[in-house]
Formats: sequence, C-alpha cells, structure tokens
Amino acid sequence: MANVTFHQDPVTLLGTEIKVGDSAPDFTVLSNDLKEVSLTDYQGKVKLIAAVPSVDTGVCSEETRRFNEEAEKIPGVQVLTISMDLPFAQTRWCAANGIKNLDTLSDHRNADFAEKYGVLIKELRLLARAVFVVDSNNKVTYVEYVDEVTNHPDYEKALEAAKTAK
Repeated sequence: MANVTFHQDPVTLLGTEIKVGDSAPDFTVLSNDLKEVSLTDYQGKVKLIAAVPSVDTGVCSEETRRFNEEAEKIPGVQVLTISMDLPFAQTRWCAANGIKNLDTLSDHRNADFAEKYGVLIKELRLLARAVFVVDSNNKVTYVEYVDEVTNHPDYEKALEAAKTAK
C-alpha cells in the first residue's frame, strides 16, 4: 500500500491499492439526493475521481473548486468528488460554492469506494486524498495517492490524464 501521512503522522490505508492498467472496481456511494450511485452509472465516459477527506476543509474545498472549474474545459469527462461527508453537508457546501460541473458523492454509509480503491484511513474513517482517472472502458489510466493527506494533488498531471483518456 501507499505510504501516507496525515499532518505528518503515518496512517493505515485499508482496502485494495489501485494501479494503472487495473479494471476500475465498481462501487456504490450516495448522491446528494440520497440515491445509490455506482461507477456503472457513468459507463462510456472518462471519469476523474477525486477522493477527499471532507469538502469542508481548506485543501479539499480548494481542490473541489479547482476540479469544478476545470470540468468545464474537459468535455466528455465526468468529474466525481467522493468523501465521507454526509450528502446533506455536500449539498449545502456545493450550493455555497457554486459547484455545478461535477458530482459530489458520499461514501459514509458503507465505505465501499474507500475499501475498493484503498483510500480508507483506518484511524480516522476518512478518505485519503487520491485521484484516479478511469477511461470509457473502465480501465484505470492514472493514479495518485497523495503522500500527505493535507497536500494538494498534482492537478496538471491528473487533468492531462483525463484529457488524453479515451
């Protein structure tokens, strides 16, 4: 598994580490209207999936706003931000921040995405910061497990991977 820290303290990631070339595991999370959503709901699209601890924190908020802005510039790519935040909190946060170009999804109920993508922080039951790009055939083409959860991901590499995925 990836070596990850949270405020410089090592944390344990549970689940299966994803690698480029893997078939993207299907998962079930909740939409902001409390409906179950899975990866198959985005079949045929390129997906940029950002795992974040909570949209209510500084770095996560900046990251989600940045990917929301960039989503307009990458037609055909569906951006998903997944956290353990409750759908009600995500809805409130999206409204307050003008988020309209990406889907925020909650993994709070079963941590299904977290375990299948190896981002569940055992000590905190939050998601580690990571970015995955999945092509239209559900093959993983890009993976970044951010080594310090409070740091930003490499936006340029993730966005380039999303733009070049088919």
